[in-house]
Amino acid sequence: MKALSLLGSTGSIGTQTLDIAAQYPDQFRIVGLAAGRNVELLAQQVRQFQPLIVALSDADKLPELKAAIADLSPQPTLLAGQEGLIEVARCAEADVVVTGIVGCAGLLPTIAAIKAGKDIALANKETLIAGAPVVLPLVKQYSVKLLPADSEHSAIFQCLQGVPKSGLRRILLTASGGSFRDLPTEKLAQVTVADALKHPNWTMGRKITIDSATLMNKGLEVIEAHYLFGVDYDQIAIVIHPQSIIHSLIELEDTSVLAQLGWADMRLPLLYALSYPDRIATNWEPLDLVKIGSLTFREPDHEKYPCMQLAYAAGRAGGCMPAVLNAANEQAVALFLDEKIRFLDIPRLIEQTCDRYQSQNRSAPTLEDILAADDWARRDVLTASQPLIAATH
Repeated sequence: MKALSLLGSTGSIGTQTLDIAAQYPDQFRIVGLAAGRNVELLAQQVRQFQPLIVALSDADKLPELKAAIADLSPQPTLLAGQEGLIEVARCAEADVVVTGIVGCAGLLPTIAAIKAGKDIALANKETLIAGAPVVLPLVKQYSVKLLPADSEHSAIFQCLQGVPKSGLRRILLTASGGSFRDLPTEKLAQVTVADALKHPNWTMGRKITIDSATLMNKGLEVIEAHYLFGVDYDQIAIVIHPQSIIHSLIELEDTSVLAQLGWADMRLPLLYALSYPDRIATNWEPLDLVKIGSLTFREPDHEKYPCMQLAYAAGRAGGCMPAVLNAANEQAVALFLDEKIRFLDIPRLIEQTCDRYQSQNRSAPTLEDILAADDWARRDVLTASQPLIAATH
């Protein structure tokens, strides 16, 4: 049995991880839970899974959580703030830490987990996109496993099993195309937040659903794949696959192509990350190729999805630039979700912020450099967005 600490327990990744733990109680037990501010759901999770340690990033909500579980015995250790998340991440009893926190908020707890010798089921993209120059040496130093828990990188990881390092030619990341894949480019200027949140295939959190609509999610996955699998950016391509059945592919040196297929269900990559190197029998619906009927593919439209090229450029620049890209995107998406800017303002703000940062970029950043770049980019986007906010309102 593996003991799990879960960061981001009330989000999409967190709730699906807990679904797995509930379905396979003989395989997994929950020893730590950390969430943002959803006290009601977290209290339900604490009652069901009886973890040893629980944290809320919003310290103001801690009294509410204490009151909600006051009758429980024994009581878990209750903590709050960034330090609370870090303590859940390095919980002594945990074997694996699932990093389901969105954004750079997950970076410091993940580093703490690595230093505590925990294997990481990686669902937080920013760990590598922003923090790879610091995180990867720590993974090597502490001899922990970094196991991808998102569908695309899990697919690549699964396809690579048994492939010699010299055998990989390139990686093909599949993209659903998001909410606007069939919408003419000229109509993007009028789309609303509600429109962008209607993903045709996946049920995900609000931020990642917007990233899917801009295809920034694929751009960020390109950077992540570069670091996870040690391949050059010229060896990573994106292809639109509307059915979301093939979750990604690898091309080998002899031109063979291996793909991992499955229904659009995040539990599958999560289960593999948690159970690796084993395979656990499930009663989930098997893939039925006849039922699917056909699989289609097309080139991504770079005019429609400028965020992809921004991500490639940031990845190639290296240093702190991926952290700047990521932070600028997070801030711009937050402004869009708050209906303060328009959809097409997202890539404009990101590009402007990356351009302004170029002269400051460092080739071998420290953790402090990365966190400072993240903070700078967020403030830069907020400043640059003021005229857009005024014009929108």
